[in-house]
Amino acid sequence: MLVAKNIHKSYGDLPILKGINLEIHKKQIACIVGASGAGKTTLLQILGTLDQADIGQVFLNDVELTALSGKKLAQFRNQKLGFVFQFHQLLPEFTAVENALIPAIIGGTPKAEATEKAKELLNFLGLGSRLEHKPSELSGGEQQRVAVARALINDPEVIFADEPSGNLDSKNSQELHELFLQLKEEMDQTFVIVTHNQSLANMADVTFTMKDGLLI
Repeated sequence: MLVAKNIHKSYGDLPILKGINLEIHKKQIACIVGASGAGKTTLLQILGTLDQADIGQVFLNDVELTALSGKKLAQFRNQKLGFVFQFHQLLPEFTAVENALIPAIIGGTPKAEATEKAKELLNFLGLGSRLEHKPSELSGGEQQRVAVARALINDPEVIFADEPSGNLDSKNSQELHELFLQLKEEMDQTFVIVTHNQSLANMADVTFTMKDGLLI
């Protein structure tokens, strides 16, 4: 489903990725692990089209993402990819529902339809009683679930997550990991996750270990 071929990336004279090849299949939870500075986040950002490789190709369902640019790339990212970050990146002045529906509105979904979809997802994620709460009124675990709903709102082909439980305590981390498993089983969702959390890596279908810009 997701294929990377010979990915190289440098910043100035510093090589970060030195020829990455990987394949990830539909309905897999794939974790990328390794020491800080190994290149994990850089690889995730290139796979998710948030950064560009110097050399190499990325394909999602036979579409070459590395050949897209401008509006086509932005539209593809909005419609086909979801993102969850360590710090949830919610907009503080918006409610849970309003934060969750933003990608749908950007993608052209009518507001009433987007609102209904956001409410359904938040209910599914256990936040039915928190729909009108702003981020400051939610716990860390609840905020991250809103971020997951936002990632899911456009029915993405794959969700990219960068240290999604890195800012959560052990209880909320475990609940988030179990949620990923539930989404994989019930929604056929595919995840690519950068993590230092060993319990999350242990539950993955496939784990890629990076060292010095290479998969080992």
